[in-house]
Amino acid sequence: MFASVHGMAVSGIQAHLIRVEVDVSNGLPSFDIVGLPTTAVRESRERVRSAIKNSGFNFPLQRITVNLAPADIKKDGSGLDLPIAVGILAATGQCPLEKLAGMVFVGELSLEGQLRPVSGALAMAVSLAQLSPYALIVPHENFPEANLIEEIRSGSAENLVQLVSVLHTDDLFSLPHTASCPLTDSLIELPCEETLDLCSIRGQQQAKRALEIAAAGGHNILLMGSPGSGKTMLAKAYAGILPSLTRTESLEVTKIYSIAGLLGHNGQLIQSRPFRQPHHSATTAGILGGGRDLKPGELILANHGVLFLDELPEFSREVLESLRQPLEDRELTLTRQRGSVKYPARLSIVASMNPCPCGWYGDPKRACICTPRQISHYRNRISGPLLDRFDLHIEVPRVEFDELHRYSESETSADVQNRVLKARRRQWIRLGESRTNAEMSAGETSTFCSLDSAGEQLLRNVFDRQHLSARSHDRILRVARTIADLDSKENIFPLHLAEALQYRALDRPTAY
Repeated sequence: MFASVHGMAVSGIQAHLIRVEVDVSNGLPSFDIVGLPTTAVRESRERVRSAIKNSGFNFPLQRITVNLAPADIKKDGSGLDLPIAVGILAATGQCPLEKLAGMVFVGELSLEGQLRPVSGALAMAVSLAQLSPYALIVPHENFPEANLIEEIRSGSAENLVQLVSVLHTDDLFSLPHTASCPLTDSLIELPCEETLDLCSIRGQQQAKRALEIAAAGGHNILLMGSPGSGKTMLAKAYAGILPSLTRTESLEVTKIYSIAGLLGHNGQLIQSRPFRQPHHSATTAGILGGGRDLKPGELILANHGVLFLDELPEFSREVLESLRQPLEDRELTLTRQRGSVKYPARLSIVASMNPCPCGWYGDPKRACICTPRQISHYRNRISGPLLDRFDLHIEVPRVEFDELHRYSESETSADVQNRVLKARRRQWIRLGESRTNAEMSAGETSTFCSLDSAGEQLLRNVFDRQHLSARSHDRILRVARTIADLDSKENIFPLHLAEALQYRALDRPTAY
């Protein structure tokens, strides 16, 4: 007796259609799963056996072989429990095989036959939409998430008994489901710390301008200053000047949070850009991701958003150096013995640091107590190649008493956000939707960041005097391009280039 049904398995942010082939034949009772299953999939044998028995069905005391095709893709997770169980029931005549055509089953089974939710239902629905005319059957809790994709039919069931009963009699898609919002209303904000408004931060006009440039072009920015100068407040206000996610970005961010198990079961798309702030004691696996399931870390969870690294030199050298490749390539490949997965890493990094271990080096009011060796060791925790990947280095000086108590109207985050959005629209026209100046290739930088003779001479002088690298050269041009976009100019003028150059504090020979 043979039956074939379909399931899905997630790899990175993509999902693969899996053909579950079940053969029940005479022989000594056994239950084998082949086709590159992981430990989690092999463990499904006991869950499936108990779920079938406790749901009142007959579990065949025969030789059962389950093949998961294609065999060259590793299958992970508990979402294949349901298609394996349905395949066994169909092969033994307890479920109508003819009604399974065109259906894809996903779900974990409890020992009593209840369907439990799985991570990555949205990623499965998105991938399935490209493989029409399949329909997706999921647990009740996953239905709102799967139903966000209008291009496919979605159905759900509460337990194995209900699923088989409906397959025998009614239309599975007529079952009552967990309520979900229409797609146009299905937008949620990510839970995060309260976003500060720029107008609530006194002084720091240069730092605020640098944040606006970084937000407009998607640039990485490093804030340096003594304790209490407002670096953390500026970083938290940064999230409030970023434009809302586009439809494509929202879908990708929601898929990542679904795969990480952080989405919940409300069936809503994420609207706000992620803002992640890991502690400096975080491990490399915590920042990049990994573990048995190769789940995304903080870097991936900040995709299309912001990763705030407070007290940058306090992070381990291993963590800091691991950021170099994904910051350059805008994607991260996690490789382990079990295989590899690829995640997008299109984010901006906002980092902060003190000028020395005590924090007061260069402060006009307080004396630094660090030795030159301590200061040198502290700064050397950030390697040159990593520093090269920050487009803007901003000095954040202490705020004086008079400035703290002086009342003056300041721009709100909404005002700055409007200018940021206009600049980004210019970039989308030039580079394509969702792309920013920070993501320009070397060829695009040469094409869209050309300078006049005065600008070339200015850049040459700075390049020779400060011994800049080729990477720093290109990043300065991209920042200048962003400043020109904020100024609504098609060409980069020397004024734009000069402003970009002043935001490279650590390139100066006397910097800190």
